[in-house]
Amino acid sequence: MKKFLLIALAAVTVFACTNKEEEFNKEIQTIIEQNNTVGLAVVAVNNGEVVYSNTYGYKNLETKEPLKENDIFRIASISKSFTATAIMQLVEQGKLSLDQDVSELVGFSVRNPKYPEKVITLKMLLSHTSSMNDSNGYFTINAINPDSSATWQTAWNSYEPGTDYEYCNLGYNTLGTILERVSGERFDKYIVNHILNPIGVYGGYEVLSLDSTKFVNIYAWDKETGTFNHSPAAYATKEKQIENYVFGHSTPVFSPTGGLKISAIDLSKVMRMHMSLGAIEGGNIISKESAELMQSAVSPKTENDDTYGFAITTSKNLLDGHTMIGHTGGAYGVYTSMFWDKDRKFGFVVMTNGCNGRRDNGFMSIHRECVAAMYKHFVAQN
Repeated sequence: MKKFLLIALAAVTVFACTNKEEEFNKEIQTIIEQNNTVGLAVVAVNNGEVVYSNTYGYKNLETKEPLKENDIFRIASISKSFTATAIMQLVEQGKLSLDQDVSELVGFSVRNPKYPEKVITLKMLLSHTSSMNDSNGYFTINAINPDSSATWQTAWNSYEPGTDYEYCNLGYNTLGTILERVSGERFDKYIVNHILNPIGVYGGYEVLSLDSTKFVNIYAWDKETGTFNHSPAAYATKEKQIENYVFGHSTPVFSPTGGLKISAIDLSKVMRMHMSLGAIEGGNIISKESAELMQSAVSPKTENDDTYGFAITTSKNLLDGHTMIGHTGGAYGVYTSMFWDKDRKFGFVVMTNGCNGRRDNGFMSIHRECVAAMYKHFVAQN
């Protein structure tokens, strides 16, 4: 393992360093070693501008190919923020209402069987307060369809919808399906056409539409052996499912809840859009009002004393002494983080394609440590 770490550290991107950057890189190398990191991409934003961006370690552990700035990761649950942003676009256009009955939007009854008269609304899905859960899986909306699943009732918790919070991937795959049915565009194409392209970033949900040479291999840590296992399923093409795609039903194939692929530097551009309350050069992705709602405290407090808006959480546990807003992602061995401070002055993106999974104060240790280091060197000192 020590040999692996020394090799990984040697793969740090070479660039001309200032004293500040040299000090930061010394600290990052310690973080990399302590977390058994395969590859790492970090971006710091201050006062609306990228003040630091770099990559470390490997894109491909087997070939020792170094990670580069424009390489793309599957970012897991940060993907939810793109789905929520798209839903808010349709709300602004009058095509959806946050208080709308989800049953009307998916074509079958969506109800918690313990509270059959309680309407499940779009707002509840967005804020994880619908009382829906992932016990039946989340790769088909049939999991909550009484006409398609004999176990649909177990996909609902015992509390009344709208009164409590439970993070639910199925809820966001349902939102992706609604987006498709209402917009008339296939989910993955809608996100590219109405969010990624207008912001000017490269990425997407459909693997076959992307340059596979940019994919960052993802590795899951095996605690028993202290080694990494490659996770090729993170970029499965799902050609057969797409070939037999049923519009307005098969949407979870693209995983609106976690399937977006994008680079750290491009994700930082998306973060800057959220920090600017939906504004981009030449216009807006969403309105100021929609952005503020996404970033507000809609849910009751979670077990970590956080609150959740629409695919945006508010937490005091990431950066000591600061309230931060954003989202994390974790799947197959990838761990991602996109957070900015409550006053929208500074923010950070952190992505790793493999680490030992240490946790601290409710977050991945590598996220807390990288964010603290970037804040110290590129924000607090400015």
